[in-house]
Amino acid sequence: MPYPSKPSPEASAEPCITTFDQFVRLANYSLMDTLNADPDATVDGDDHRARQVFSGHFVPVTPTPLPEPEYVAHSSAFFKELGLSDNLALDEKFRQVFSGDISATHEPMRQVGWATGYALSIYGTEYTHNCPFGTGNGYGDGRAISIFEGIINGQRREMQLKGGGPTPYCRGAEGRAVLRSSVREFLAQDYMHALGVPTSRSLTLYVSKSETVTRPWYSQDSCSIDPDVLVDNPVAISTRVAPSFLRVGQLELFARRDRNNAHPKASEELRMIVSHLIEREYKSDINQNLGFADQLVELAKLFRQRLTSLVANWLRVGYCQGNFNSDNCAAGGFTLDYGPFGFCEIFDPWFQPWTGGGEHFAFINQPRAADANYYMFWKTVRPLLVEDADALEQFDQVGRGFAEAMQQQIQKMWAAKLGLTEFNPQIFKKLMQLMTHSDVDYTIFFRELSHIPDDVSALKKSFYGKTSQQLDEQWQTWLKSWRGLINDGNLAEISTTMKQINPKYTWREWLIVPAYQQAMQGDYTLVRELQAVFSHPYDEQSQDVEDKYYRLRPSAFSDVGGVSYYSCSS
Repeated sequence: MPYPSKPSPEASAEPCITTFDQFVRLANYSLMDTLNADPDATVDGDDHRARQVFSGHFVPVTPTPLPEPEYVAHSSAFFKELGLSDNLALDEKFRQVFSGDISATHEPMRQVGWATGYALSIYGTEYTHNCPFGTGNGYGDGRAISIFEGIINGQRREMQLKGGGPTPYCRGAEGRAVLRSSVREFLAQDYMHALGVPTSRSLTLYVSKSETVTRPWYSQDSCSIDPDVLVDNPVAISTRVAPSFLRVGQLELFARRDRNNAHPKASEELRMIVSHLIEREYKSDINQNLGFADQLVELAKLFRQRLTSLVANWLRVGYCQGNFNSDNCAAGGFTLDYGPFGFCEIFDPWFQPWTGGGEHFAFINQPRAADANYYMFWKTVRPLLVEDADALEQFDQVGRGFAEAMQQQIQKMWAAKLGLTEFNPQIFKKLMQLMTHSDVDYTIFFRELSHIPDDVSALKKSFYGKTSQQLDEQWQTWLKSWRGLINDGNLAEISTTMKQINPKYTWREWLIVPAYQQAMQGDYTLVRELQAVFSHPYDEQSQDVEDKYYRLRPSAFSDVGGVSYYSCSS
């Protein structure tokens, strides 16, 4: 089955790490031990003011602890996968460390974390002008600080605090994340993993009982495009986990320095960061006996495969990465940034939840954005191959094939959503027209279609408006044509497979808002309820869950700021 309903099996274990001391012993720092620190950095990590960073792969920096941290949630499924006891999330030292106070740790874990720089490109255009220094040397992890790297159950993992206070890349801000955006990211990562979409993972979420920040947001039932009020928000720290947090924009930074002869080690540092990417993200898939040039060709193939598959999966589940720049594109080929994201409810190919994103990063344009990001990856790595003409030609050929590879992945995905063995352009084109004209709910429509109905009335549960007799007749004609393509198969088996591809439960912002609003008042019940529902998005759940979560968006939430659309959530 090309698009699994559940995450691929991974190494998991009965909880064997029950104490903080046992956890600490898993630490193993490949990034800090093999790459270059910024030579202008402090030794102790007290580096919290915005400044230019000219060289080096990372800046040692300590997070800023949350005052009076309180436990909100942890991912029990991920803890189990890592072999961690659920009780660790409530352990005093564990809570201290993952709410930003890493002075509570000891060797081999270190009492300093690290932040990284990266470049910014949008649709293949390099930017520097909105860097606070106008040079590009201020782009990077403004409030994301990695504090742990280690080997857990045979896999290398990096743990990064989101909202851990200022770093040299903070552009003068306080480096905090508000509880609203932290709840969204925490839940979204768990949900995407349950959908079978490659993603960074959620570990823990803690909130401060005493520190707040004031940020612009939307008033109740606001129809303003831009935030219209200032809101005091509790600050929070969520911890996200991945094999690495290397981004295409991070690689780009070193290619730009090399191209500009920014410093004597620029070329060496570019080679080092690309080698580190292979080691962290692709080692098991690339033969380490190959020469470096041949490894880069394999890297290009593998990243292309991962990125095209990822974006096809995004379209499959209705996800829109509202700001898919190169700096938000994980070089490991998984979903990384959960800032201005959303999930399509009423089907609209141009759906874009972020008011600042325009059509560049609209739902249907995500393949084009991926192509642009892959181009920047190709442009970045290519200088390392200039002395090997054969490898360079192979590398270029992989890059030239991106658009075709993307199209193949997307067509395979649409065929799977429709229960077809191969993509049918005519059926697909007509379906898109009908879905758009009928204002269908993207998730409910495909879930109801998975029952393989023979009459349009069975699909109307997903329609937001009434349809004309003429439109009903068009739907009926389409259904007959579609069923004609699948009638040769076992309909019960096809239906079962479609339900494993088309989720029943999706992210609906109007159901998320009450969860973070209640969390701001200290009530985390809805956060945990959503965790439970999202952990089984393909399954039939209780009637109460179905009544609450499997339904059309009420009209009261249409065109409401902070629900239907929002500024970059922070």
